[in-house]
Amino acid sequence: MKTLTDFQGRTVRLTDERLQHILERPEMAGMENAIVETLQEPERVIRSHADETTSLNYRYYLRTLVGEKWLCIVVKYSDSDAFVLTAYLTDKPKRGEILWQKP
Repeated sequence: MKTLTDFQGRTVRLTDERLQHILERPEMAGMENAIVETLQEPERVIRSHADETTSLNYRYYLRTLVGEKWLCIVVKYSDSDAFVLTAYLTDKPKRGEILWQKP
C-alpha cells in the first residue's frame, strides 16, 4: 500500500489492489508518477455527482500512450480516511461542482 498526499495535505491511501486494477488498463502503463502528481497538483477538482464524499482530481497531460488526455484520480473521503477508488484517462473533465481549480 502507498500513502499519498493530496493538494490539501490530506493523506490518501492507494492500496496494492487498486493500483493493480488501475495499471491493468494498457493506456495507464507507466502512469504511477502521474497519479501522485495529479493528487498533489491537480488542475481541477470536481465533486462526484454519484457520491458527495468522492472527488475527481484532474490534471492534463500532453503525452500519454493514447495522446493528449486528462488524468482523473477518483478519491473517496470520510472523516477518518481517504482512499483512491480508481484512475483513468479521459478527453474532458466531467461536469459538476468545482471544489478547486488551479488559478
